[in-house]
Amino acid sequence: MSKSVDDLIKYRMERAFETLADARILADNNSWNSCINRLYYASFYCINALLIKNNIRTHTHNGCKSKFHAEFVKTGIIDKNFGKLYSDLFDWRQEGDYADFVVFDQTTVVPLIELTENLIKEIEKLLK
Repeated sequence: MSKSVDDLIKYRMERAFETLADARILADNNSWNSCINRLYYASFYCINALLIKNNIRTHTHNGCKSKFHAEFVKTGIIDKNFGKLYSDLFDWRQEGDYADFVVFDQTTVVPLIELTENLIKEIEKLLK
Protein backbone atom coordinates (compact mmCIF):
# COMPACT_ATOMS: atom_id res chain seq x y z
CA MET A 1 0.00 0.00 0.00
CA SER A 2 1.44 3.33 -1.05
CA LYS A 3 1.16 6.25 1.31
CA SER A 4 1.59 9.89 0.42
CA VAL A 5 3.98 12.36 1.94
CA ASP A 6 0.99 14.06 3.60
CA ASP A 7 0.03 10.73 5.17
CA LEU A 8 3.55 10.33 6.55
CA ILE A 9 3.57 13.86 7.96
CA LYS A 10 0.18 13.29 9.60
CA TYR A 11 1.39 9.98 11.03
CA ARG A 12 4.55 11.55 12.48
CA MET A 13 2.52 14.31 14.15
CA GLU A 14 0.09 11.78 15.61
CA ARG A 15 3.09 9.89 16.99
CA ALA A 16 4.44 13.14 18.46
CA PHE A 17 1.23 13.85 20.39
CA GLU A 18 0.82 10.20 21.42
CA THR A 19 4.39 10.05 22.68
CA LEU A 20 3.92 13.32 24.58
CA ALA A 21 0.89 11.73 26.29
CA ASP A 22 3.08 8.74 27.19
CA ALA A 23 5.63 11.14 28.72
CA ARG A 24 2.90 12.60 30.94
CA ILE A 25 1.94 9.13 32.18
CA LEU A 26 5.56 8.40 32.99
CA ALA A 27 5.88 11.73 34.82
CA ASP A 28 2.76 10.94 36.84
CA ASN A 29 4.56 7.77 37.93
CA ASN A 30 7.87 9.50 38.71
CA SER A 31 9.65 7.65 35.92
CA TRP A 32 11.88 10.57 34.99
CA ASN A 33 14.48 8.91 32.76
CA SER A 34 11.77 7.23 30.70
CA CYS A 35 9.88 10.52 30.55
CA ILE A 36 12.97 12.22 29.07
CA ASN A 37 13.14 9.44 26.49
CA ARG A 38 9.52 9.98 25.45
CA LEU A 39 9.91 13.78 25.37
CA TYR A 40 12.86 13.37 23.05
CA TYR A 41 10.94 11.05 20.75
CA ALA A 42 7.87 13.32 20.76
CA SER A 43 10.07 16.17 19.56
CA PHE A 44 11.91 13.91 17.11
CA TYR A 45 8.67 12.80 15.45
CA CYS A 46 7.38 16.33 14.93
CA ILE A 47 10.74 17.65 13.73
CA ASN A 48 10.93 14.72 11.34
CA ALA A 49 7.49 15.69 10.01
CA LEU A 50 8.73 19.25 9.47
CA LEU A 51 11.77 18.02 7.58
CA ILE A 52 9.67 15.72 5.41
CA LYS A 53 7.25 18.57 4.64
CA ASN A 54 10.23 20.57 3.41
CA ASN A 55 11.66 17.68 1.38
CA ILE A 56 14.66 17.30 3.70
CA ARG A 57 15.65 13.68 4.18
CA THR A 58 17.83 12.38 6.99
CA HIS A 59 18.87 8.87 7.96
CA THR A 60 20.03 9.32 11.56
CA HIS A 61 18.91 11.09 14.71
CA ASN A 62 22.00 13.27 14.53
CA GLY A 63 21.22 14.12 10.92
CA CYS A 64 17.71 15.14 11.92
CA LYS A 65 19.10 17.39 14.63
CA SER A 66 21.69 18.94 12.31
CA LYS A 67 19.21 19.65 9.51
CA PHE A 68 16.64 21.05 11.95
CA HIS A 69 19.19 23.50 13.36
CA ALA A 70 20.60 24.47 9.98
CA GLU A 71 17.30 24.91 8.15
CA PHE A 72 14.95 26.16 10.87
CA VAL A 73 16.76 27.38 14.00
CA LYS A 74 19.68 29.26 12.47
CA THR A 75 17.36 30.84 9.90
CA GLY A 76 15.02 32.12 12.62
CA ILE A 77 12.00 30.10 11.45
CA ILE A 78 12.04 28.28 14.81
CA ASP A 79 12.95 30.08 18.02
CA LYS A 80 16.47 29.26 19.21
CA ASN A 81 15.04 28.19 22.59
CA PHE A 82 13.26 25.33 20.83
CA GLY A 83 16.55 24.44 19.16
CA LYS A 84 18.23 24.31 22.55
CA LEU A 85 15.39 22.22 23.97
CA TYR A 86 15.73 19.67 21.18
CA SER A 87 19.52 19.52 21.57
CA ASP A 88 19.19 19.07 25.33
CA LEU A 89 16.56 16.33 24.94
CA PHE A 90 18.79 14.63 22.36
CA ASP A 91 21.74 14.61 24.78
CA TRP A 92 19.73 13.72 27.88
CA ARG A 93 17.92 10.88 26.13
CA GLN A 94 21.26 9.34 25.19
CA GLU A 95 22.62 9.82 28.71
CA GLY A 96 19.49 8.40 30.32
CA ASP A 97 19.39 5.42 27.98
CA TYR A 98 23.07 4.53 27.78
CA ALA A 99 25.10 6.05 30.62
CA ASP A 100 25.32 4.53 34.06
CA PHE A 101 24.13 6.34 37.17
CA VAL A 102 22.24 9.07 35.29
CA VAL A 103 19.10 9.91 37.22
CA PHE A 104 16.79 12.72 36.21
CA ASP A 105 14.44 14.27 38.73
CA GLN A 106 11.06 15.96 38.86
CA THR A 107 12.51 19.47 39.06
CA THR A 108 14.42 18.98 35.83
CA VAL A 109 11.83 17.04 33.85
CA VAL A 110 8.41 18.55 34.63
CA PRO A 111 9.10 21.93 32.95
CA LEU A 112 10.26 20.09 29.83
CA ILE A 113 6.81 18.59 29.29
CA GLU A 114 5.16 21.93 28.57
CA LEU A 115 8.15 23.13 26.56
CA THR A 116 7.99 20.01 24.40
CA GLU A 117 4.26 20.48 23.91
CA ASN A 118 4.93 24.07 22.82
CA LEU A 119 7.56 22.88 20.34
CA ILE A 120 5.13 20.37 18.84
CA LYS A 121 2.42 23.02 18.54
CA GLU A 122 4.84 25.47 16.94
CA ILE A 123 5.85 22.89 14.36
CA GLU A 124 2.21 21.97 13.80
CA LYS A 125 1.58 25.61 12.74
CA LEU A 126 4.39 25.38 10.19
CA LEU A 127 2.89 22.25 8.69
CA LYS A 128 -0.42 23.93 7.77
